[in-house]
Amino acid sequence: MSELLNSSVNISEGTTQIHPSAVVDSRAEIDQGVVISPGVVIGPEVKIGAHTWIGPNAVLDGRTTLGADNRVFPGACLGLEPQDLKYRGAPTEVLIGNGNTIREFVTINRATNEGEKTKIGDGNLIMAYCHLGHNCELGNGIVMSNGIQVAGHVVIEDKAVIGGCLGIHQFVQIGRMAMIGGMTRVERDVPPYCLAEGHPGRLRGLNRVGLRRSGLENNHGGELRQLQDIWTLLFRSEHVIEEGIKLAQTQQLMPAANYLCEFVQHSIKKGRRGPMPTVIV
Repeated sequence: MSELLNSSVNISEGTTQIHPSAVVDSRAEIDQGVVISPGVVIGPEVKIGAHTWIGPNAVLDGRTTLGADNRVFPGACLGLEPQDLKYRGAPTEVLIGNGNTIREFVTINRATNEGEKTKIGDGNLIMAYCHLGHNCELGNGIVMSNGIQVAGHVVIEDKAVIGGCLGIHQFVQIGRMAMIGGMTRVERDVPPYCLAEGHPGRLRGLNRVGLRRSGLENNHGGELRQLQDIWTLLFRSEHVIEEGIKLAQTQQLMPAANYLCEFVQHSIKKGRRGPMPTVIV
């Protein structure tokens, strides 16, 4: 990083605060109300949205864009080069939305190849020591506990809850409102609304607590019951998954059950890792 001059940094009007010990490139774009703490290092292509707080000794580099109202805790490193031997210096990106909490020593790497992005949505809680590899895509309202190591090209959908101290294999997809227990080995897809746990990881059933909290049972009558029936058909019946999907689609499916079928259908396509198997009971 060059031209590290706090006095000439591009700052919008407002109560932006940059500590004298921070090193902020003059070409960085800092919106109003941003607070940059002691020891922070910010590179020339970084953009920080309004009212974001950057904690002490965090590092933001590369083509990294943060939206508004984010909190980045001490020691986090965002937008650095991917840990990928295929990386050849392409100007790739990290895009982070609004209202995220990124705790201590989280690392989020930019993507690998020209035109690619690592993307984080809105309102996520990423706890201390998590790593998000290159080309990952996170939705909104996700909770990631401490020490989760996420390999490249992983997709995590809205409102997933992931327990601590676990690894997620590259190219795995975790569906919306899935819940994964701590220390699970996540080497295959976790379908939406499901509860997964174990080493190796196994599907245990539906994330019923999360589904009830979401209002699915109260607002849609039989939708939770239908979802349970379709889950049983796909994962606990005598039918292989492809047959189960075809049988499920012969009836009128409500949104949750329909999305479960669509996700699993994509998961079993050639080149995909497929869904986790269910636990033997």
